[in-house]
Amino acid sequence: MQHLRPNVLDFEASGFGNDSYPIEVGVVLGTGQKYCALIRPAGNWVYWDEQAEKVHGLSRDTLLNYGKPIRQVAVELNEFLVDRTVYCDGWVVDKPWLSRLYYQSGMQPSFYLSALELILKETQMEIWSQTKRQVIQEFAMQRHRASTDALIIQETYARTRQLTDAGGYAPA
Repeated sequence: MQHLRPNVLDFEASGFGNDSYPIEVGVVLGTGQKYCALIRPAGNWVYWDEQAEKVHGLSRDTLLNYGKPIRQVAVELNEFLVDRTVYCDGWVVDKPWLSRLYYQSGMQPSFYLSALELILKETQMEIWSQTKRQVIQEFAMQRHRASTDALIIQETYARTRQLTDAGGYAPA
């Protein structure tokens, strides 16, 4: 049986905490379509955590030189995700970063961001970490880049669902 996949969004950020902001967004839809963008920091987005940079490998100069303007990213996300529910595995940090992106752009999201845990069954949660490690090893992907992490999350969801249930993904 084919297991449907949820839409997944992931951010990389300048660090953690109140002053952090999104620097990259990656989305993978259940259809397999992908969107990824580096985000050029706004002038008032100045917080930078060197430890976070070591994790995601993106320098502030790279973002200033190659990142898309915040409003452009918001417009593109709205076009790509209109009327969809998108899931993230770090809602407590991803939701504030999404809010900061849209607040800075003067726009509202055209989609709904929800916590992945809301569609995970307890049996999936029990095997999540082990399954995610296997996915990372099999894909041999560079982690801590937004689109790669979104794909890893989506594949982990699909595998844990397949292992724990004969049914497919049912949106909330």
